[in-house]
Amino acid sequence: MTSGIPNIDDKVLQYESFINDVLKRDLQKVLEQRDGVYEKIAEYLQLKNTIKSIQETDSKELKTDVDLGCNFYVQAHVPDTSKIFVAVGYGFFVELTLSEALTFIEKKTSQLTE
Repeated sequence: MTSGIPNIDDKVLQYESFINDVLKRDLQKVLEQRDGVYEKIAEYLQLKNTIKSIQETDSKELKTDVDLGCNFYVQAHVPDTSKIFVAVGYGFFVELTLSEALTFIEKKTSQLTE
């Protein structure tokens, strides 16, 4: 009967090692990916709100602050707000009308939430 006890202890140590070395590392990677997806969704929703506020005010031009990095802002003047550039991935931007951008945002956020 005592011959089975060390075998069980060895198995428990193997499982603990597997959990600590493999599963926790994999879980951390998945959580980081999830956080990245949530950040992208938040950015798209912020863009959606900005587009809607531009449409509601019906302004043809816009003054705004642009972050150049490291919280360094400059003022920008947008003479025509009827079209915007939207980042579509891999460093590419597409010029879209406001309604096209809203459609793109809806599709992209639904794709990210799947």
